[in-house]
Amino acid sequence: MTTAQIARPTASSAIPLGVACGMGAGALWGLVFLAPELAREFTPLQLTVGRYLSYGVIAAVLVARRWRVLVAQIGRRHWRQLTWLALAGNTLYYLLLSTAVQTGGIAMTSLVIGFLPVAVTLVGSRDHGAVPLRKLTPSLLSCAAGAVCIGWRALGSPAHAAGAAPLVGLACAVGALASWTAYAIGNARCLARLPAVSSHDWNLLTGLATGVQSLALLPLAAILGGSSHGLDAWTRFGGVSVGVAVLASIAGNALWNRMSRLLPLTLVGQMILFETLFALLYGWLWEARWPTLLEGAALCFVVLGVVSCLMAHRGSREAGPVH
Repeated sequence: MTTAQIARPTASSAIPLGVACGMGAGALWGLVFLAPELAREFTPLQLTVGRYLSYGVIAAVLVARRWRVLVAQIGRRHWRQLTWLALAGNTLYYLLLSTAVQTGGIAMTSLVIGFLPVAVTLVGSRDHGAVPLRKLTPSLLSCAAGAVCIGWRALGSPAHAAGAAPLVGLACAVGALASWTAYAIGNARCLARLPAVSSHDWNLLTGLATGVQSLALLPLAAILGGSSHGLDAWTRFGGVSVGVAVLASIAGNALWNRMSRLLPLTLVGQMILFETLFALLYGWLWEARWPTLLEGAALCFVVLGVVSCLMAHRGSREAGPVH
């Protein structure tokens, strides 16, 4: 037995470790729902460019030492995949999410993103190591019930009773849902096909691709930026951009990529629930209030959905690819 084999998690330990990584990623990713509120003076495009320019610069610094080694392992086809993943999972997703938060609110946006586990699980149900859908039915129903509870509360609130803004926010949130579903599935499959590239390095390469896209969007963001801002606003914008880049894009993505190699795709989908859970918790703290009865019920459904999905996977012999 080689040293590499000893260092690899066993099938029995892969799921607990993968779930822990998924929880960590969700806790960090939930912060991105707060960023548009913390820097509300800036447009969604400015927020997207600021976050991912920071992500790209940090990734370039961290990847510099291993650049020659990675270039030898990554072909032209892989760069095309990285460009597509950067667009679907980062640039387009965050542009739509920021718009949804600023026009529809954190709760409603969290509701729609809460459907990600259902979407990813359904698409990934035919992948290797996947648990049959009939065993996942209780989990999927719990997720759907939780999302409905949150949506009922968010869309029925007095703040959203009039005007077209909530509808625009809802449409953007649905777009973000579709974009990130495509990313989650494509990213997991790319990682499975590239065992020689570590999850951390793949994350940094994705950051480089996203940084290039943000650089291309910089002139448009400047033109459409609207009114000028004071020093305090720009300082806050810079702090939010760098903070989200480090915590969500670097640390959160690294945890997510590690989890994607430890868990089957059907369970990967369920882990996205933690992003929704933490986004709601941060939203309640930001608004300085307790959850309503419907929101509390939604949390119970979310937890029940994750637990029932874990129970379904415990009996499976295949825990998915382990690296």
